[in-house]
Amino acid sequence: MNAWTGIVFAPLVPSGLLAAVALAALVVLGIGVARRVRGTGWRALVLAVLLLALGNPSVEREERRALPDIAVLVEDRSPSQTAPERTAATDTAVAALQDAFAAMPDVEVRRVTVGGTAPGDATALPRSGTFAFETLNRALADVPADQIAAVIMVTDGQVHDAPPPDQLGLTAPVQALITGRPGEVDRRLVVEQAPTYGLVGSDIELAVAIEDAGTTAAASPVAVTISLDDGEPRTELVQPGEPAVLKLALDHAGATIVALEAQALEGELSLANNRSVLAINGVRERLRILLVSGEAHTGERVWRSLLKADPGVDLVHFTILRPPEKQDGTPIRELALISFPVRELFEVKLEEFDLIIFDRYRRRGIIPQGYFQNIADFVRDGGALLVASGPEFATPLSLFRTPLGVLLPARPGGETLVGGFKPMLTDKGRRHPVTADLAGAAQDDPRWGRWFRIVDTDIEDADVLMTGAEDRPLLVLAHEGEGRVAQLMSDQAWLWARGFEGGGPQAEMLRRVAHWLMREPELEEDALSVEARGDRLIISRQTLEPGPRSATVTDPVGTTVTVPLENRGRGRLVAELVVTQPGLYRISEGARRALAAVGDLNPLEWRDLRADDLALRPVAEATGGGVVWLAATETPRLRRVEVGHDASGPGWIGIPRLRRYLVTGIDRFAVMPGWLTFALALGGLALAWRAEGR
Repeated sequence: MNAWTGIVFAPLVPSGLLAAVALAALVVLGIGVARRVRGTGWRALVLAVLLLALGNPSVEREERRALPDIAVLVEDRSPSQTAPERTAATDTAVAALQDAFAAMPDVEVRRVTVGGTAPGDATALPRSGTFAFETLNRALADVPADQIAAVIMVTDGQVHDAPPPDQLGLTAPVQALITGRPGEVDRRLVVEQAPTYGLVGSDIELAVAIEDAGTTAAASPVAVTISLDDGEPRTELVQPGEPAVLKLALDHAGATIVALEAQALEGELSLANNRSVLAINGVRERLRILLVSGEAHTGERVWRSLLKADPGVDLVHFTILRPPEKQDGTPIRELALISFPVRELFEVKLEEFDLIIFDRYRRRGIIPQGYFQNIADFVRDGGALLVASGPEFATPLSLFRTPLGVLLPARPGGETLVGGFKPMLTDKGRRHPVTADLAGAAQDDPRWGRWFRIVDTDIEDADVLMTGAEDRPLLVLAHEGEGRVAQLMSDQAWLWARGFEGGGPQAEMLRRVAHWLMREPELEEDALSVEARGDRLIISRQTLEPGPRSATVTDPVGTTVTVPLENRGRGRLVAELVVTQPGLYRISEGARRALAAVGDLNPLEWRDLRADDLALRPVAEATGGGVVWLAATETPRLRRVEVGHDASGPGWIGIPRLRRYLVTGIDRFAVMPGWLTFALALGGLALAWRAEGR
């Protein structure tokens, strides 16, 4: 389209000179008027024509291209919108608005989708919530503000970044279409205080509260289910509206995922905010280890040095140097610095130890059979036992001939094999985290020194990780009741510590065995673990059984997906999954379960799921828009209105006509072309001459 915009001047001479000429012309004309000279008027006309010609006036016409008015359709697809009624209302409203916009060819529609996290880095979930205006500003960064005709938001009203009206930065009317219903009922579980770490085996306290919103009914105690990792849940009762303290105990070192879930409220909007997730790091105060050496031997100092070097270990060590039946006249007071406190260790304070180690112990009547039974009960109830054996294990004085024998997976065959051999990893040993990563553990020829003695044994229901001469079991691990047992069928691990034939990873092997006995999560041979890294879940499955596997992942809103696990060797299968929203993820593989908390452990999005217009109504009113509850009416009709007129009314929404355009060209037409200037000047002079001649 074309439009005349007015007259413009482009002087043929400098402006100062043109002004001087005009002033001189005025002076001459003033003299003529003062002396009443005939023809002065015609001379004034000639001078005006000449001055106008020097000013070079032109009439300007613009070639314009009309710009479409831009209407922004904001779709709230955050987790709080996943309730079935809200999802259906959003889909219906968006479809109806798109059909209405299709009948307006001069309106361009920009669709903006708002998720449950803040916009920005796609590789992280920095914060949760519905950040509609931040997302809107990013989407419209390339659009002039005066070209935006309207902003229509289809949302439940839970917008967490609505600015004050005077800081909005928008002149277009904002229309809010609310998908929920007024007066909704919802229950929320709030964790008011929780520690970031706790001592393993000690009670920690969580301060929680139950908030029931939208109901005035008398509240009865609510059952709150508490789960630690994939363990069996337990239930506590909490009175709504009153703070409560929940106690729980961590049973292992490292991160423990604590999931809390409150009983559902009748008629409530969603169960999503009935849950809360915490990550609490378990730390061990100190490990208490009892080491009983049956006799003095070369490897005894290796054990003592290894355990004393760990600052997190409290070691109690006794060595039986002289059997009680030996009679050589030595005074009793010189036999030991202190007497062997058998009753105190194996009856009174047995439960205070985390691990008991018998190193080359043989029955000599020092520890009564009843105390061995105490040790067996200690292991079945969750304790740990490590037996490092020498030739004595194959004799009638073997520790196997005590009540501990029913716990020991290795049954002595009656002989000790002597001769050089290199410890070898078994197939299970190459998959078990205790031995799979040992330095120098090549499959056919390990790069470590030889040992020279191994006790012949038969194995029942245990995992053999290493073998020695003639493929006899060397390192054996087993589960017994709630506890664990490990056996080393040679007393020559000290050769590695001394560097014989290059030595070997003696300290690392024994450390890993002890930590496996202490249930360190990274050494579990049959475990499912999950780690959250930004917007990714790293799922790891440790297993001794080969074969393809897959994990099932359930996201915070209940959607499940199956993920194949890739074999990474050494018994470890791994999968990576990109996640789109923060919250609690539940992962399962076979009988194993694991939990992972991604992003904000207690998302802002779940703090109040009830629909309301408190955040958007001030913005809508300040911009001339309106608020419509879709549950009470159909999707409003769209109509074009003029700027300054009402932009909303009962059953309709107005899209103002902004009439913006882009200038594509300019044409100019001279007002005083040369021929016209010459004709007017010549005519004026002729008339002035005639007037003077009269």
